[in-house]
Amino acid sequence: MNYRHAYHAGNFADVLKHAVLLALIEALKLKPAPFCVVDTHAGSGCYALDGAEADKTGEYKDGITRLLFPDLHGGDAHAAALPPLLRHWLDSILALPGNEHGLKLYPGSPLQAALAMREIDSAQLCELHPEEAARLRELFRRDARMHVHGRDGYEALKALLPPKEKRGLVLIDPPYEAQEAEYRLIEQALKEALQRWPTGIYAVWYPVKRRSQVQPFLRWLTHCGARRVLHAELLVHGDDSPLRLNGSGMAIINAPWQLDETLREPLRALARLLAQERPAEWKLDWLATESTAAPAKPARLPPTPRRR
Repeated sequence: MNYRHAYHAGNFADVLKHAVLLALIEALKLKPAPFCVVDTHAGSGCYALDGAEADKTGEYKDGITRLLFPDLHGGDAHAAALPPLLRHWLDSILALPGNEHGLKLYPGSPLQAALAMREIDSAQLCELHPEEAARLRELFRRDARMHVHGRDGYEALKALLPPKEKRGLVLIDPPYEAQEAEYRLIEQALKEALQRWPTGIYAVWYPVKRRSQVQPFLRWLTHCGARRVLHAELLVHGDDSPLRLNGSGMAIINAPWQLDETLREPLRALARLLAQERPAEWKLDWLATESTAAPAKPARLPPTPRRR
């Protein structure tokens, strides 16, 4: 309830999260049937990078700004040519009204989803903080596709899943105010959500401070029963300090076909462009696949009748 994403909008963690979000939506658009995007922690939807909050931290300067101006950070502009996914993502942000004369606004996940979705698709956006929810409603007051709910996102999943479209994506992106306890909330929400909607795509963003805080959650994902769990991570600092955000990751349950190949070059480029005082590290691996999923229990056959 105290978290304000305006202080962190456009930072390196946002860049990773929103690049993955775009890749997921583009994968869903490969089929003509409509889909639904459910955002459990939607925020206010759009943030001013020239506002007091962003100016106080300046985090976007080590995030999206590095993609726009790689030469200002010692990079080679030619070598920093963006893969198509990142170029498409960046162009959609620069095309926002208000960004005509430079990057002034950074869209949050709901607005980025709206920019990528089709007219036939829809979104269910949950935001518990009253002021943030009010801004979100104002942002989408003329967009009939976008539905805002002023309620707890974890609880809302019980009512929102499965969506009427029967296909789509759930984005779980909490502020982790509860720190390690947040992972247990996510695990419980995912367990119940998978029972309601086992075929849905679930994308969970998580921060990396100390590796030991993340590992239990990654182990849980490995054994959660899903047949495909893809794990993408970007580290710009060593994962051994609780005093700063050292990196972040996205865990994708029921990842679309070939999503790993779609994300490989963008992750490699982000590691090159977002590196700070040390080389950045990236990971892209499967926590669970069809071959590692627990085999289905054999059907119980009726007993063979005994001959007299």
